[in-house]
Amino acid sequence: MLQTYTGCKLEDNPTNAVTTASLATTSDGLLNAVNGAYALFKDHEVFEGTTDDNNMYLRQYFQMSDFASDDVVCGQITTDPFYLTFSLGFTPTQVNAAYFWYISYKIISDANTVIEAGSKISNPTSAQQQLIGECYFLRAFCHFNLVRFFAEPYTVNSSAPGIILRTATTDPSSKARSSVKDVYAQVIADGLKASQLMTDASSRGVSYANKEAAEALLSRVYLYEADYANTITYSNAVINSGKFTESSAANFKTLFANAQANSETIFCIAFTTLDDYGKFGSVASQYYSNGNSGWGEEYASQPLRDLYAQNPQDVRTSYIDDDVDSTSGAQQYKNGIPIYYVTKFSFQGGSPTLSSPVMFRLSEMYLNRAEAEANQGQTSAALTDVDFIRSNRGLSGALYNGNVPTGETALDVVLLERRLELAFEADRTFTVYRNKQSMNKTYWGYHLQGLQAADINLSVAPTNYPNMIIPYTSTKIIYYIPQAEILSNPLATQNP
Repeated sequence: MLQTYTGCKLEDNPTNAVTTASLATTSDGLLNAVNGAYALFKDHEVFEGTTDDNNMYLRQYFQMSDFASDDVVCGQITTDPFYLTFSLGFTPTQVNAAYFWYISYKIISDANTVIEAGSKISNPTSAQQQLIGECYFLRAFCHFNLVRFFAEPYTVNSSAPGIILRTATTDPSSKARSSVKDVYAQVIADGLKASQLMTDASSRGVSYANKEAAEALLSRVYLYEADYANTITYSNAVINSGKFTESSAANFKTLFANAQANSETIFCIAFTTLDDYGKFGSVASQYYSNGNSGWGEEYASQPLRDLYAQNPQDVRTSYIDDDVDSTSGAQQYKNGIPIYYVTKFSFQGGSPTLSSPVMFRLSEMYLNRAEAEANQGQTSAALTDVDFIRSNRGLSGALYNGNVPTGETALDVVLLERRLELAFEADRTFTVYRNKQSMNKTYWGYHLQGLQAADINLSVAPTNYPNMIIPYTSTKIIYYIPQAEILSNPLATQNP
């Protein structure tokens, strides 16, 4: 993808990086500009004067969400800023959060540039409208992810400070944070505009934003807002589009290695062999190693593995790779933690460090709809959606068949299935807190501050470590606004 924009450094002007260019004067102007915005999801951009292999939008996106959850365990203490995510020791200067903030607004600024250039085209073609629609989607997607990381959930406090909305290249550098409610309203408005501008006839495929991707985003946003009627409406729009089919049990095993071609993928960020960062800078290198391909220091957690173990025939377990000695079959450990690699970001083209990360897929639409149905008391419909997924994951013999297990609710069933289906896909942390639940990290791992390998006893649960149970009311569920923003933008307030 051709990147045509550069911006000023974060410390100079953190959320207003690109000035408007005349993009409509050449036939390729808009196209190159839009493709440049997509490139920022996977490029290692210069940040604070240097280029760091660890700094990539997608690497931080998955890291900042899932490493804070109860699905992932850390195999060692490290100086990498992702350790602050594991241990919930957030700071205003942690680099992973600061880079994510910076690159998100850089993408938003690129999108604004294209939207403004497009508004000057008197009679845009359908192809040009598609590109403009893609930029409305990208702006909505990035604003939404920012508000999820840096502000309280809508369902917890919609009046809380959100993030800085940037909807024009002429926005002043000093600008206050909009409320969570206002951010959501802008995201929805942009999502709706995107879905109107993009058409199936002009779609560039699932590696780019498309009409159904905009509808999938709206389904997700409305769910986070607890607007269940609209969640169902937009989930149905994607499901009933006829463009996607649920992966079968057999096909699911290769969904993430073949995301661009899989029938379930709605939108993914396309990587090619030229984008294979290997051990240094890929998403996969955090989760997997074949001996030298990655660091492989983060693993599937014990509580998640215990859930999968209830149904060993579940094909979703194929993405958890138990590291055992090739001769003796003995379980391997790192600093006392059993190694269970995660391979959802590996094996595109056979490479252990390459994939095209999936941002939206069909299963989420069924799960979004099921959660909305459960919250509306439509138990039968919710369980039917859950069973549809389970029947495609090798669990035809373990369906609910309309019966909620004793002592549980329909919502419990849906949220459990959501955890099993969307593990490691940047969902779990947000789902726990927006449902006003507590995160339970009472399992052995180096997220436990002060842990020594000699302390680990896998036969019992850990005790007396801080931050093992994190309530949704905790200030530790969101990141600090990066210090560079606070220093350069006097109107921006800090999180407590």
